[in-house]
Amino acid sequence: MPDFKHLLFIVLLLSANLVQAGTNDFANNVSLNNFINEMVTKHNFSADKLKKLFAQTRLHQNILDAIARPAESKPWREYRPIFLTRDRLLGGLKFWRDNEASLQRARKTFGVPEEIIVAIIGVETRYGKHAGRYPVIDALATLAFAYPPRSPFFRKELREYLLMSREEGLDPLQQKGSYAGAMGMPQFMPSSFRQYAIDFNGDGQRDLWRNPTDAIGSVANYFKKHHWKKGQPIANKVSVRGDAYKKLLGANGQHLLKPHLSQQELRAHGVNLPKGLPANIQGSLIELDGKYGPEQWLIWPNFYVISRYNHSALYSMSVFQLSQQLRENR
Repeated sequence: MPDFKHLLFIVLLLSANLVQAGTNDFANNVSLNNFINEMVTKHNFSADKLKKLFAQTRLHQNILDAIARPAESKPWREYRPIFLTRDRLLGGLKFWRDNEASLQRARKTFGVPEEIIVAIIGVETRYGKHAGRYPVIDALATLAFAYPPRSPFFRKELREYLLMSREEGLDPLQQKGSYAGAMGMPQFMPSSFRQYAIDFNGDGQRDLWRNPTDAIGSVANYFKKHHWKKGQPIANKVSVRGDAYKKLLGANGQHLLKPHLSQQELRAHGVNLPKGLPANIQGSLIELDGKYGPEQWLIWPNFYVISRYNHSALYSMSVFQLSQQLRENR
């Protein structure tokens, strides 16, 4: 059993560590200083205000841990059950009922089906229930200045966040989001917020945190701007003959999501196409590791639009399948 002096030493050591953890995690960071200078010279920010802002910004090790193990690294048989659940289906049906008028108006305005909009918000945040707990500025600064593999991307998003906060009259320290800095019900990154978020209820604000109407309109606008085609197919599960189809798949398990294959080419490689496809529509072929073995899917331009939200075949497929469940149970 340790004596009193030993216990006192441990308490003092822990206290010192807590004090150190509470200090500015980005003090004397050369990259941050360069970033501040850039924001001052190119965007007319105050150097003093930015220094005070970043003095209150914290580095989070659990953010670095989380980005190193994304869910998209799982096989489809493990990824699908995360998002295709009864709870998410029931929540989506309720969200659809509660926001039916806004969803109908978004479909008429932008051509994006209600079930796709609902599925995006459902996959992202369970209809706003889990929109993130990290201060957005902490998340973006952590990844911009302590995660070299993607630091250029997150420095850009940090810049966009500061510009967005100034334009929208928001306190940059108060906004919460995901570990990657995505915000609100639809989890827009700051650059997407500035480009695609809209004031869909006409109250003079673009509020993606608390206003489902703005979130619905913004998701629909995002899809329209990424060339969603009204009435066109999204994906079809198909059967194949022989092994020739494998030549159409991406190398090393990488999915080629951008449509690039003609219907004639697909047939020539043993892919059985569904009936009623639009003339001349091109697609891509992916193979997923399903619960009962390999699944072959033809994906079309609208699937590629979904993937612009998150560049993952698994993510896009989960949105598509949730949307189908929502439509079938509506």
